[in-house]
Amino acid sequence: MGRGEFAGKKLEDERHKFRWKKLDYARRVLKLKQKHDPLEGAPQARGIVLEKVGIEAKQPNSAIRKCVRVQLLKNGRQVTAFCPGDKAISFIDEHDEITIEGIGGRKGRSMGDISGVRYKVIAVNDLSLNELVHHRKEKPQR
Repeated sequence: MGRGEFAGKKLEDERHKFRWKKLDYARRVLKLKQKHDPLEGAPQARGIVLEKVGIEAKQPNSAIRKCVRVQLLKNGRQVTAFCPGDKAISFIDEHDEITIEGIGGRKGRSMGDISGVRYKVIAVNDLSLNELVHHRKEKPQR
């Protein structure tokens, strides 16, 4: 490739052209994450609990991870969210309004031995789930 005194235009044009070969560049410019992501690029989202589900952990672990099916308020999509903490699932009832966020796996995927679960519950009816689990706050009775 020429690198002479007047080769700058060609170098710039080719750099623009070959940038599209880079997967992360193409995904970012075309906004593919926002289009595919149920949270639409937002860090957190609110939703209504549809049901409680138990998901079996992947090998070599043997456990039932407590999760909930959630219908998001912003777009009606359904996702599964993990409930972190000891007996945390007992503070969540059906039809509660919860807040979810990403679970922190690689590239927004699932984390650890919970397959197919990309989100975790952080609040129930605007009360922090962590505060409820550690008995610092009580969930009001309806």
